[in-house]
Amino acid sequence: MKVEEQFSDERVAALYDVFHPPLERDDYRFYWDLVMQADSVLDVGCGTGALLHEARERGHTGRLVGLDPAPGMLSLARQWSDVEWVQGDLSEVDWEREFDLIVMTGHAFQELREDEVILSALKAVRAALTDDGRFVFETRNPLVRGWERWATQYSGEVVDVNGDVVQREHTLVQPVEGEIVRFTTTYSSPNWSTPFVSHGALRFLSRQRLAEFLAEAGLAIEKQLGDWDGQPFSNTSPEIITFAKRG
Repeated sequence: MKVEEQFSDERVAALYDVFHPPLERDDYRFYWDLVMQADSVLDVGCGTGALLHEARERGHTGRLVGLDPAPGMLSLARQWSDVEWVQGDLSEVDWEREFDLIVMTGHAFQELREDEVILSALKAVRAALTDDGRFVFETRNPLVRGWERWATQYSGEVVDVNGDVVQREHTLVQPVEGEIVRFTTTYSSPNWSTPFVSHGALRFLSRQRLAEFLAEAGLAIEKQLGDWDGQPFSNTSPEIITFAKRG
């Protein structure tokens, strides 16, 4: 099961923003500032649409487009009609020089696992960028082995929109070998007849390997940051936040 398949279920998709409240996320605050400065924005892997909806609420008057493969997520996003919502992925679109800014948040880039899928997606991004456009996205830095803390970081309990107590348990699949990290996420509630279990995998590219993919797709790195406070990247940074443009 692909990671996005868990969010085909609208019940589970609705939990995403409950477990990760958008207004409390450092990454969203970082991206909101960028979105507000761009006339036309594409959010790849837009999820429930919170980033673009909030941008519109803050007064963005330009074009905002959200792209996501998960019907559960898009169903929630479409509550807001002042943003263009497109179900699918970068292999299914044909935008040419239409966006000043393209973003991928929530480590969505790491869901691209195969070489050919990564390269195809990056080429589609390049095609969709205006000549002066920027592609901004983040991947987790594999050198800090963040997956070793996921069981604590991503497990927990919330009350959903229906008032049900929902538990989430995040389990790493051992051993971790190479660039692919596999995991299982289980959602359960006393009021549900059965738990919802999904199996996912993310690819952890090194900074060098990421640069090679970008270059092959015709994208040039402008700068890379290591965290949401704007600090430059170092080997101990939790993130590789990349700003890229047409090469």
